[in-house]
Amino acid sequence: MKMTQSSATKLLNGDICHQTSNGKNASKNGFVKKRCLFQQPQNYQSPREKNQNVPHNSSLYKKPFAESFEETPLLVAVLTYMGYGILTIFGYLRDFLRHWNIEKCHVAREREEQKDFVPLYQDFENFYTRNLYMRIRDNWNRPICSVPGAKMDLVETVTHNYNWTFEHTGKVVKDVINMGSYNYLGFAENTGACADAAVEATQLYGVGVGSTRCEMGNLDIHEDLEQLVARFLGVESSMVFGMGFATNSMNIPALTGKGCLILSDELNHASLVLGARLSGSTIRVFKHNNMQSLEKLLRDAIVHGQPRTHRPWKKILIVVEGIYSMEGSIVRLPEVIALKKRYKAYLYLDEAHSIGALGPNGKGVVDYFGLDPKDVDIMMGTFTKSFGAAGGYIGGKKELIDYLRCHSHSALYATSMSPPVAQQIITSMRIIIGEDGTSLGANRLRQLSENTTYFRRKLRDMGFIIYGNDDSPVVPMMLYMPAKIGAFGREMLKRNIGTVVVGFPATPIIESRARFCISAAHTREMLDTALEVISEVGDLLQLKYSRREQPLPSLGWMSEESLLQD
Repeated sequence: MKMTQSSATKLLNGDICHQTSNGKNASKNGFVKKRCLFQQPQNYQSPREKNQNVPHNSSLYKKPFAESFEETPLLVAVLTYMGYGILTIFGYLRDFLRHWNIEKCHVAREREEQKDFVPLYQDFENFYTRNLYMRIRDNWNRPICSVPGAKMDLVETVTHNYNWTFEHTGKVVKDVINMGSYNYLGFAENTGACADAAVEATQLYGVGVGSTRCEMGNLDIHEDLEQLVARFLGVESSMVFGMGFATNSMNIPALTGKGCLILSDELNHASLVLGARLSGSTIRVFKHNNMQSLEKLLRDAIVHGQPRTHRPWKKILIVVEGIYSMEGSIVRLPEVIALKKRYKAYLYLDEAHSIGALGPNGKGVVDYFGLDPKDVDIMMGTFTKSFGAAGGYIGGKKELIDYLRCHSHSALYATSMSPPVAQQIITSMRIIIGEDGTSLGANRLRQLSENTTYFRRKLRDMGFIIYGNDDSPVVPMMLYMPAKIGAFGREMLKRNIGTVVVGFPATPIIESRARFCISAAHTREMLDTALEVISEVGDLLQLKYSRREQPLPSLGWMSEESLLQD
């Protein structure tokens, strides 16, 4: 689950509001809030544009950096709240019917003789699950019976009790275009070099290890993988783990503790949030990708120190992600590093979605911005996305990795990574680097970039509101209304397109969305088919909310003063 902010607060530093095609006033809804460094100088700037906090450190960026978060149209926001209100009223009505056994209740409850005990189930907290989520539950947990590549096969399911339980019909939905898996470079496949190498590793080592790394589970293939990861990242040393979630949740407590301060982006992944809470450190949250909010927290931390005692913090750790998987935004890493250096803090970078998917060499957000990996103190990432495998890694200085080998719960108590999984990572990483002697890795990186640009541009041209950075392969498309969450997922599947729909509480209540994940394995024909279906379903459900930005009219003979007077 991710904690997010409303669209009204997303006008961050560097945002610029553009005039809309429907001619609405600048103070109303319907503007594209677009962050872009290195924009071409314009002859005219509206009063509202002048009030934006355009960063003064654009020299930190070596390439254009553009992100857009179009504001929710006012009418759509009102209708969305009304929709949730109606669902809530009917939910309480159904709870009343269940209480008097008029309607059958499938939800877990305490037994009658335990009614005076401390409740095991928080009834109010489960209200959303019972009465709203259950209505559209068929959009999730669909069984897949093939490789989750560019296309996949789904097991057909049916429910006879309104999505409380599901049964298999015995039929298979064939050749569904997969627009939901994190298969960025297309390495989720059962043929080719990676699959062949994984089969050989299975024959040599078996599937399971049956021990931890510090006992009898440290194989030579693990050592080879860690050396390769360190070389790939450009750091002194690295350490791999069998589970990506645990890489965050079990290593952050080993790095910070009582008397330390963690500054966390408000959209950070649940694994980062859990790790921060388990550490016992003081946690303060800054606005998403807002460098002014982060700098204010850093200044306050330096000036005031710890609560009550005002002693200096033992350690200040900034925690950010490379690509934020719900928003499709990219961290403003050059500015984060500049602040980290200025205030002598440490930086923890989670590259779960960006490693392999960003940068000319596929080395993540550090490579994307052309920065020095040594400026990031703790580099974390997962192998579950771009590498088509499982697990995670921590990279950094040798002293850091040696310390984690002795103090990380994930290293000391977790079973070692499965050998075929390790081999899958090794083979795919060598392909990306080009050590396999082919250009396959470079071709996949280029194809992913081209597919991302093409898909985002087409969606915008169709009139959909999409979020995130122009180079992010995570493409959120806004649905807003609760009824359209389930309808969109079902209508897409009817047309053989598999996608992910997301709603509250994973997003703000008025910002439900469909999330597309672009892959290098997608052909142009697949993307065109998906776009055609999206447009068709968008027309059916009236999802084309966007009020496209229009360039300001040329002044021509008119002066800036006369235009301002008009």
